[in-house]
Amino acid sequence: MMMTDENLRLAEALLQACRERKLKLATAESCTGGLISATLTEIAGSSDVFERGFVTYSNEAKSASIGVPAEIVAGHGAVSEPVARAMAEGTLRRSLADIAIACTGVAGPGASGRKPAGRVHIAVARKGEETRHAQMDYGDIGRGKVRQATVRDALTMAMEVAAA
Repeated sequence: MMMTDENLRLAEALLQACRERKLKLATAESCTGGLISATLTEIAGSSDVFERGFVTYSNEAKSASIGVPAEIVAGHGAVSEPVARAMAEGTLRRSLADIAIACTGVAGPGASGRKPAGRVHIAVARKGEETRHAQMDYGDIGRGKVRQATVRDALTMAMEVAAA
């Protein structure tokens, strides 16, 4: 999947904002499957800001890789605010980053009958600050468009956190 020009511009701006503030970034991605990380690393020189990315597509990976408590997933479902927050906060604990971007959602037709296609939860955690969260309802616009919209909105939210 190709990155959009808009998302590449957002990634470049976020990397520059972090660079100026000496902040490191990490990601934890489910529904985007690494597309946020791929967009950030498409920018030359991103290695001085981008620390690591976790692709935690399965519930087991969320728990094993970034410490999301299994009971949170069981109690709220993987596509939920508590899981998105736990993903972002766990990524901060399991990385050297100052800011962690996390997303979990239903990109398109899938296993979740309870959550509508296009529902995505994005969370951005920064050391020493309250974790930010947004629920996005993109609708059933297709997997690729949901994933690109998630990248756009996650990078935008991270930019707000980095600039604060």
